[in-house]
Amino acid sequence: MESKVSEGGLNVTLTIRLLMHGKEVGSIIGKKGETVKKMREESGARINISEGNCPERIVTITGPTDAIFKAFAMIAYKFEEDITNSMSNSTATSKPPVTLRLVVPASQCGSLIGKGGSKIKEIRESTGAQVQVAGDMLPNSTERAVTISGTPDAIIQCVKQICVVMLESPPKGATIPYRPKPASTPVIFAGGQAYTIQGQYAIPHPDQLTKLHQLAMQQTPFTPLGQTTPAFPGLDASPPASTHELTIPNDLIGCIIGRQGTKINEIRQMSGAQIKIANATEGSSERQITITGTPANISLAQYLINAR
Repeated sequence: MESKVSEGGLNVTLTIRLLMHGKEVGSIIGKKGETVKKMREESGARINISEGNCPERIVTITGPTDAIFKAFAMIAYKFEEDITNSMSNSTATSKPPVTLRLVVPASQCGSLIGKGGSKIKEIRESTGAQVQVAGDMLPNSTERAVTISGTPDAIIQCVKQICVVMLESPPKGATIPYRPKPASTPVIFAGGQAYTIQGQYAIPHPDQLTKLHQLAMQQTPFTPLGQTTPAFPGLDASPPASTHELTIPNDLIGCIIGRQGTKINEIRQMSGAQIKIANATEGSSERQITITGTPANISLAQYLINAR
């Protein structure tokens, strides 16, 4: 099977999508776009990088299979070079593996995993790369992330095998592609403060507040009957507190509570919500979490708990 692919026996045009962090994308684009230009020229593959000021970007590689493998090889070696360079300043002795994240339609993940995990096991064993298929789909899409890590050579062999699987079992039905959200979107209001979510942290969002403040100043204060103080909608009147309940599997509760409760306290502080975790009940594999606060506080707390 292998030789057939590399000799171009399967010279079909394929598209493979990769999910990368901003820093990784920067490394592939290079100064003034020189690196990506070189990759395009040498591999013969089309390499497109999604727009944006998103923390995550999609890199789409399209072309005949051999061009795709060349592009992948160049990306894997570039990442290895980045790791080596970053290691030269650090004291770590063992070199971390190169990691790539593919975005694969969920309908093809079954074939990739194989019956009882047989296919993915075979790929791991024959290439020496670690392959992990995410259990959940990426937000607002029908795609899943497939994480490959190992040496560049192991990754290239692994990508070849994944391409073969994808060619043998095309996606079923329509695929809703994953589109990363811009960094500026999820602005969450909690306790009169605006936060943007970056990775797993909520960062106070400065310009959002000034905008709100200006808006509030422009609004002509309306005076409800029998009330003489101008009421800015939403500034003093805090919405009534409500309660939301979640159940979390016992084996995950540790990452939410953190060492000596550090994580849960962090979530409480950031969200401004009250969070109570029920004691484990016998025979139950889940714990009940009760979140109390304004709807905004609750949604922020939920977001942070899910992120954990």
